[in-house]
Amino acid sequence: MEKAFLVIAEFNKNKEWASEDECQELYELVRSSGLKIVGDTISRRRAPASDYFVGKGKAEEIALLCGQLDADVIIFSDELSSTQLRNLEELIGVKVIDRTQLILDIFAQRARSKEGKLQVELAQLNYLLPRLAGKGTLLSRLGGGIGTRGPGEQKLEMDRRRLKIRIMKLNEELKSLTDSRSSLRASRKKHDIPVVALVGYTNAGKSTLFNALTNSGVLVMDKLFATLDPTIRRSKLTDGQKILFIDTVGFLHRLPHHLIEAFKATLEEISGADILIHVLDINHVKAREHNSAVFEVLEELDSDQKPIITVLNKIDKLESKNVLHLFLKIFPGAVAVSALKREGLDALLNEITEKLPGVFQYAELKIPGSRQSVLSAIYSEGRVDSVSYKGGYLYVKARVSARLFGRLEKEGFVV
Repeated sequence: MEKAFLVIAEFNKNKEWASEDECQELYELVRSSGLKIVGDTISRRRAPASDYFVGKGKAEEIALLCGQLDADVIIFSDELSSTQLRNLEELIGVKVIDRTQLILDIFAQRARSKEGKLQVELAQLNYLLPRLAGKGTLLSRLGGGIGTRGPGEQKLEMDRRRLKIRIMKLNEELKSLTDSRSSLRASRKKHDIPVVALVGYTNAGKSTLFNALTNSGVLVMDKLFATLDPTIRRSKLTDGQKILFIDTVGFLHRLPHHLIEAFKATLEEISGADILIHVLDINHVKAREHNSAVFEVLEELDSDQKPIITVLNKIDKLESKNVLHLFLKIFPGAVAVSALKREGLDALLNEITEKLPGVFQYAELKIPGSRQSVLSAIYSEGRVDSVSYKGGYLYVKARVSARLFGRLEKEGFVV
């Protein structure tokens, strides 16, 4: 197991996240990557140094500490330029990676589907492209370990032109997969089954809640980014309404923009959803900041105006009910649950049912008795409130999607 030394940079004391919080999250990321942490240090400056990021004096101090602790890799909490990476590695004499490389490495470990692997490689190559200039250990590392997973040494040694060609090819492959995923979404829309996507900060308990709502066995780990590839399962609401739940990749504070771009194909599942369930870990000290980080990503995906249900998860771990009351004031209309203990699920399902009228619309229908298949479609794809039979016609009151309503209206069934 590789031994890691962490460097947390603080350049603005008035920033939203304190250095201690940055350090804690970096610790969680490193733990998720499988490394052993042997030490850390905080660097406070007005601005990053262009040569050594933390300044030469601090870099020499880090070199001394790493020598004493026998560290194999140094991980910085901010993104480094190619010059900074090269200078730091030459001065300190061990491998140096930044927060973005660490996240990409975790993603490379988690990716299972073809699409996920392609997206990770695309993000890695886009990260490496501006860092190809000059020599240094960044592009000549041998062996495995953190910061070397994904494209592999052969691809890392490609010149800039060949790298751009590879990126172009990956984009083409992903476009093909995106078109295929779009066709699946179109098929789901055709059948008028509402789609609910679970979103939230990484490790907020989305997959646990997903399993509880769908009786599935999606992998659950107490690690950041345990879920990378989206998972879709069919389920039913308490009134029998069929519904699709989607578990998505977790978000993160300062999630690199090019990572969001690379994962647009996967994140489009969020854009295509009718309702979003925002899962918030109520026990986390940065819960409100996590909420802000999630909405920043949703805004970038143009999905922040969708119907959103805030779920305050992990209430079973609360030491005081006062905390729950406080959060219910901060997030009016939120639903308190324990996904692990399956508490509060009925209230959540009822809230989804209440949100559906915003997605579905009320319809009064007059259907010939010979067209029983139409009624079957409404039962399958909508929610039937009442049915009566008179004079050879079925009189139906139901809630259906706008798409199905249009179809029924076109055929003259809407009263």
